[in-house]
Amino acid sequence: MNAPEGPTERISLRAELGAAPDPDFTLVLPPGWIRRSVDGAVEKDMLGAMRSRLMQAHRPDLYAQMDRLLRDAFTQMRRVEAVAMFVPSADASEALYLPASLTASIQRAPAGENLDAVVREAIAERGATALLEDKRFLRMETDEVQTLEGERVAVTTVMYLTPIPGSQRRRALRLVLVIMRPVDVPADDPPMVAMRTLFDLCVSTLAWLPAGDAASA
Repeated sequence: MNAPEGPTERISLRAELGAAPDPDFTLVLPPGWIRRSVDGAVEKDMLGAMRSRLMQAHRPDLYAQMDRLLRDAFTQMRRVEAVAMFVPSADASEALYLPASLTASIQRAPAGENLDAVVREAIAERGATALLEDKRFLRMETDEVQTLEGERVAVTTVMYLTPIPGSQRRRALRLVLVIMRPVDVPADDPPMVAMRTLFDLCVSTLAWLPAGDAASA
């Protein structure tokens, strides 16, 4: 695994409103993976890199499809108030390329409430459990078949929730892992199990930094 990855520079809504910013966090990632922000500059950079790779692979026919998928992904991440995404580095020769994505966003309780009801519902209705018996993290997993660009794929989604320090349980960091596989590959296939275990271990390394500190990206 890589050394812990900290945040890239990003101005939060809380900071814009003059409230104390939430603490930053660090996370150990798979080999060659890095943390990136979810802003326009990163989107433009990733679109350019994707186009270059397709041209080098002599697959310009895929450009329109991949361009739309990537733009849609950024739109969705912004919609859920994503603060970071974790991806293989294009510059790292040792990067571990996996059919998976990991994003971090903020989950907020309704005004005047906390997230206790959300936690109770997740445990009672969605089978959520403590991550690796660590009650700081709630883990829930779903598996379904979706149709993407006309093809059926199996999608495993794992959501992790952990309260943000100082928020009185009104805000939580939400990490969402999405793993795709062919529909004829079972969820308990050893490589799929190993991949989920890898990311469980990565998420379990999450550590909050003291107020005012920021980890290097």
